[in-house]
Amino acid sequence: MAKPRTQLQTLLKDILGSKYVYFQPPATIKMTYPCIVYERSKIDVEHADNLVYKTNVQYTVTAIYSDPDSDLPFKVSRIPTAKHSDHFVYDNLHHDVFTIFY
Repeated sequence: MAKPRTQLQTLLKDILGSKYVYFQPPATIKMTYPCIVYERSKIDVEHADNLVYKTNVQYTVTAIYSDPDSDLPFKVSRIPTAKHSDHFVYDNLHHDVFTIFY
């Protein structure tokens, strides 16, 4: 069985339609746009009967693109647990930030 992060990586690559999906990229990497950058941001644990019942991992997913009319953020927003949290422009690139439990 594939690990959840690997499954999320595959899902994001399918959404983007390319291989430019980066998990916690180091500052030294030269990214190609459009791309998706994601990182683990939180682990949410639910308990029942003094045991761990369910563990959800939250990721911060950022879609980065130059075309202001790109449909990339709308594709990411279709992930069932995606919640859009921010949009900003930096260095002439649009950034849409989502939180996703996966």
